[in-house]
Amino acid sequence: MAKHIIDFNKGENMSLEVIIKRSDFRLAKNGKNFLSLVFEDKSGQIPGKYWDASQEDAQKFHVGAVVQLEGRRDLYQGKPQVNITRLGVLDEKTVDMSQFVQTAPMKRKDMEDEFDDVFLQITNGAWNRIVRYLFKKYHDQFFTSAAAKSNHHDFQGGLAYHTLSMVRIAEKMADLYPQINRALLIAGACLHDFGKIIELSGSLDIEYTFEGNMLGHITIVDEEIVKAATDLDISLDSEDMILLRHMILSHHGLLEYGSPERPKLLEAEVLHNIDMMDASINMITKALDKTENGNFSERIFGLDNRSFYKHS
Repeated sequence: MAKHIIDFNKGENMSLEVIIKRSDFRLAKNGKNFLSLVFEDKSGQIPGKYWDASQEDAQKFHVGAVVQLEGRRDLYQGKPQVNITRLGVLDEKTVDMSQFVQTAPMKRKDMEDEFDDVFLQITNGAWNRIVRYLFKKYHDQFFTSAAAKSNHHDFQGGLAYHTLSMVRIAEKMADLYPQINRALLIAGACLHDFGKIIELSGSLDIEYTFEGNMLGHITIVDEEIVKAATDLDISLDSEDMILLRHMILSHHGLLEYGSPERPKLLEAEVLHNIDMMDASINMITKALDKTENGNFSERIFGLDNRSFYKHS
């Protein structure tokens, strides 16, 4: 059985087919050119540097190119990387492209079916109509988009999977604490990151769009909610709409984390903590997947540069 990126240990020679997720042509301090590359298959990613690169190499080893990668798995500043010994471009016609791209661990159809059931729990008419309207308007984008450029759920379908994971936690929280408004919490979970379908572009070389850089996904989804309410003739002055918008505008928790407001509702505070929990679990899991038993992971930028121990 062919090995994947995640299967190789430190010091082990690597030989496998991968896709190039990122490719940047750079100049080293010694004046030599190199390519800073990130390779990906369905199991994960690993960076590597291709030294003494030419402009021809930069054109050949572009984002989306499928290559035969040979080298040795090493560590650089505590993070896995591949020391490249050989790199060759493969004919894309001869390979199954789907094997190289990370996707959500659930099939799209299964996620779509589960969301149909989720909508039934949003018993408030205004919230239900807004959520259904936006899911219908951006259906394909929602189920193919990533949830982030690099930190968490940074893979095809990551946004839908992250959202669904949060909804599942929200359901359990509402069961445990009956004082929580289930419909409001689930509606907030469904829409909290919806703006990322516009903030981010692509599912392979994920980048911030101009609108994403200038406005951010919180502002973008709030604007989409306002547009939806206008199209559906739902009063924006109603308490229901103000509460729903507050759920979105406060879900990052702190002003310095990008929230225009701090949570001022029980459900908003719960939503913020659910978001942090699901993102943290995904980031830690991703780091531990690249870590050998009995060792600490690479430092995780999104978690204050902390490392986590992988026990057997």
